[in-house]
Amino acid sequence: MRRASLGAIFLTIFLDLLGFGLVFPFLSDEARTVFHTSAFVGTLLASVYSLMQFLCAPLWGRLSDRIGRKPVLTISVAMTALSMIGLGSALAWGGSVLGLFLARIVGGAATANLGVGSAYIADVTKPEERAKGMALFGVAFGLGFILGPAVGGWLAEFAVNGRHGPMACFAAAALSIVNLVWVMAGLPESLPQERREEAARRRAQLGSKGILAHLEDPPLRLVVLTNFVIILSFTNLEATFRFFNADAFGMSMKETGQVLAFIGVIGAFVQGGVVRRVSGKVPESTLIAIGLVFQVFAFSLFAAAPSLGRASLYVAGALAAFGNGISQPSVSAFVSKRADASEQGAVLGANQAIASLARMVGPAIGGALYTYLGTRAPYLSGAIGMAVALVFIGSVKRAERDEVERRGAA
Repeated sequence: MRRASLGAIFLTIFLDLLGFGLVFPFLSDEARTVFHTSAFVGTLLASVYSLMQFLCAPLWGRLSDRIGRKPVLTISVAMTALSMIGLGSALAWGGSVLGLFLARIVGGAATANLGVGSAYIADVTKPEERAKGMALFGVAFGLGFILGPAVGGWLAEFAVNGRHGPMACFAAAALSIVNLVWVMAGLPESLPQERREEAARRRAQLGSKGILAHLEDPPLRLVVLTNFVIILSFTNLEATFRFFNADAFGMSMKETGQVLAFIGVIGAFVQGGVVRRVSGKVPESTLIAIGLVFQVFAFSLFAAAPSLGRASLYVAGALAAFGNGISQPSVSAFVSKRADASEQGAVLGANQAIASLARMVGPAIGGALYTYLGTRAPYLSGAIGMAVALVFIGSVKRAERDEVERRGAA
């Protein structure tokens, strides 16, 4: 019998995120050009996707605490495959943008499993190695964004029924089918039976108080709030980046994919090299703060990029990737270390749900800012948001110092 390991879950997460990366560069722009929607409506495709993640992430997390991680991942990956087939069909033969929204609803519900992937990592790592394990999650994300947008942008060059997105969607569906076979045949269960029984007892004690019942620890709540603001700000970039490239720089889908691939390379390097090396040596709250400083500068440079030229897109992208590559695994590590061992799935699922709420609201805000205030507005908003998150993480560090002082006094 195979033993649960980081390598086993890495492949699952990577294939999931690679499929997401394939459709990322063009989807909102296809809604604008093929179905003649506004940029704002195009960004709502990301919002409805994240709304379903928000609704489903806590459910997947609690279910995985009760029945194990593998069954939940199996169901959700199968749903991802169906959603990608539906998305490709809607793009190729659909006469209405409604088909895109229906496919994104199913896809969002399916990919709410990322909290379960984080819980799997928490199951197989010691607390002092948690940031290193969560960085592996980030490496999978980075690699998905290296290969996904580059290949997706290339596949978008091939039209199906005169439309340029379906090939990438069908490729993503094929990857999800491969992933499903891997999860069923090669992914071991990471959660022992006794841990599932303990989770059931804890759930009975908590009753039905909802997401915040799993976030009773004040520093934990504050970091989850910080992460909400980070993601809310970052989705300003994700939701409008294709529009920004096309309108301000005249870039093709393939060129947009190349910029995103470059950002993915930097992100994977940071999470696979830098974060894994400093894990356990530097407090997670400090790493989050460092990442936020880089992102404030990155979003400010994005806002200035139309005046500075294409090269500035790559510089800003590198800064954003470096900052995000440090902050995101550190947030996950902080949350998992503060969580009770029997509640990893529920707590990380709650964090994922609140992050999904940010991803739901963020694209709509970014799309509205882009449509009504201009191309630079989402990036200026993102810079301000990262600065606000930096203030919040300062409060977390003060709370940590107070805890140390109380323990010393005791």
